[in-house]
Amino acid sequence: MLDSKIPDFSLPATGGTTFNLAAQAGKIVVLYFYPKDSTPGCTTQGQNFRDLYDRFTAADAIILGISRDSLKSHENFKAKQEFPFELGSDGDEAICNRFAVMKMKTMYGKQVRGIERSTFVIDRNGVLRREWRGVKVPGHVQEVLDYVQTL
Repeated sequence: MLDSKIPDFSLPATGGTTFNLAAQAGKIVVLYFYPKDSTPGCTTQGQNFRDLYDRFTAADAIILGISRDSLKSHENFKAKQEFPFELGSDGDEAICNRFAVMKMKTMYGKQVRGIERSTFVIDRNGVLRREWRGVKVPGHVQEVLDYVQTL
């Protein structure tokens, strides 16, 4: 998948919008997949993207957070955390599967299927340039920004 063009996709997003990849041509797209709205790690990660948002936009990048949560859950999460970017709802896991982020994980001693925290950077021509999988939150968003600023 790396260094290949990502096929177009659409996803319902917050703010009554639909995210469409093809419509982002000419911009750098940062897609970050996260497990669940309003959980500690996901909240911190979103806050880190929020806090560096101006630097991402200065680098001509847009950010979209994606999870399986409903749009209603996303709207509440976005409003509470004052995220300046949209959150996409992938309830049917179509985009999660396209990016192969669904994994078996252990939570509280039980095997559960969920999103592996992952980030993807797509360049201005729609080509996947970088991916991070199994992301640990501390320092990650700064690392993504540092990479985006090289494009």
